[in-house]
Amino acid sequence: MRIGIFGGTFDPPHMGHLILANEALHQIKLDRILWLLTPIPPHKKQQNITTLVHRLDMVQMAIADNSGFELSRVDIDRPPPHYAVDTMALFRKQAPDGEFYYLMGLDSLNDLPDWHRPNDFVHLCNGIVVMLREGEKVDLQNFDTLLPGLAAKVRFLKTPLVEISGSDIRKRAKLGKSFRYFVPEKVYQYIVSNCLYQA
Repeated sequence: MRIGIFGGTFDPPHMGHLILANEALHQIKLDRILWLLTPIPPHKKQQNITTLVHRLDMVQMAIADNSGFELSRVDIDRPPPHYAVDTMALFRKQAPDGEFYYLMGLDSLNDLPDWHRPNDFVHLCNGIVVMLREGEKVDLQNFDTLLPGLAAKVRFLKTPLVEISGSDIRKRAKLGKSFRYFVPEKVYQYIVSNCLYQA
C-alpha cells in the first residue's frame, strides 16, 4: 500500500485541503490518504484552536464522499506531544510493509531541520511530497546538507493556486462575511449551526 499522510489541525477543513489531497492521491499514485488530525500541534500551543470534537466532526464530513480518503486517529488516541517522527514510527509499526508519503507545504519543508528529530523523520518516510505553489522554487542541495538523504525522497506536487486558508475562513466567519464556497456544504452548515469562529 502506498499511503499518503496529510496532517493538520484542519480548523476548518476546506476546499483547498481537499484539492491538494486529491491531487496527491492521483499524481503520486497513492492507494489512500490518511487525514492526520492533530489535537494540539507542538508549534501551535499559543494559538486558540477549536475543540477536537468539532474538528473531528468537520473532517469526517469533508472526506466522507471520497473512498481514497480516511481519517487517522493515531494522534487523537495517544497523549501529547504529537511529533511527526513519533507518528511516523507508529504508522511503520502498524503497517511495516506500507510505503508512507508525508505531505507538506514549502513552509514546512523550510522548517523541517528544526523539527523534533528531523533525521529520524526523514528516514521513516518513503517519500516527502511537497506541495508547491506557482513561482515557488527549492534548493534541495542545501536541504541535503542539513538532512542527508532528504533530496532523494522529495517529490514535488504541482497544484492549482488555491488561495483559501483556515485563518481567512475563521476571520470571515467572525466578521460576518461569506465563506460558503470555501468549505464543503456540510462543513459550512456545521460551522453555522454550531456558531463556530464567532468569538
